[in-house]
Amino acid sequence: MSLHVDAGRPTRAPMPPGRRHVRPRSGRSFLTWLDLKAAPYLLVSPYYLLFLIFGLFPLGFTLYYSFFDYDLTGTVEWTGLGNYTAMLADADFWKAVVNTLAMFVIATVPQILLALLLANALNKRIKFQLFVRLGVLLPLVTSVVAVAVVFTQLYGRDWGVVNWVLGWFGADPIDWKAQRLPSWIAIATMIDWRWTGYNAIIFLAGMQTIPKDLYEAASIDGASRRRQFWQITIPMLRPTMIFVVLNSTIGGLTLFSEPTTFYNGNVHGGSDSQFQTVSMFIFE
Repeated sequence: MSLHVDAGRPTRAPMPPGRRHVRPRSGRSFLTWLDLKAAPYLLVSPYYLLFLIFGLFPLGFTLYYSFFDYDLTGTVEWTGLGNYTAMLADADFWKAVVNTLAMFVIATVPQILLALLLANALNKRIKFQLFVRLGVLLPLVTSVVAVAVVFTQLYGRDWGVVNWVLGWFGADPIDWKAQRLPSWIAIATMIDWRWTGYNAIIFLAGMQTIPKDLYEAASIDGASRRRQFWQITIPMLRPTMIFVVLNSTIGGLTLFSEPTTFYNGNVHGGSDSQFQTVSMFIFE
């Protein structure tokens, strides 16, 4: 008697004696699914729950209120998009938009460049490295009111240090609070002084994740430190730079504390609203 074997069909190896196939239990499969699929969502759920309660819900409630008109007597009237059309037709609103965008550009661009250069310097071997790195964060922990008092004195019209230095070059004293562009520059320097060190530490953390082998290989090939910075450091820092730019953009477009304290706590932004931001305009 002959045995026909299909050559095109794979044969299964015989199971060793004393060993049988065991199917995974349903309980173990559920635990595996819980560990691999559901656990990450459970771990991040507290943040989203807090954001839903304290962030998204108030934002939606504010949006709902914006479609009504309220007065001091408690009368409520549905206006639809009336508040938005009135705001877009308000010249003071557009002045606040221009002020916000201008101070954002003047403050953010030098801030990121200085932070990048500072981080590159801190990434090298220097004496008292830890204390120097902690020192760049000191402006961040300083009170905004104290910073405003100091910079108000620096940019004083009559006895300010900045006008005194400019006088060496024959420049006339500048009224930093009364003029539009000088007030933007003064507030931008205040912002840069507080936040440059913070961004530098973030850049420094990103630089320390770059493999040292890349710099060693570039040095062997004859690349200078400047070329290594532009050809290795900057491309490898792209994710960190995106985060810093995004974070600085959010902070720059919601600017409130620095210009408010620069004008002694007044949200009007100067005698002619020359440095009033959108956040100050909404608050007013």
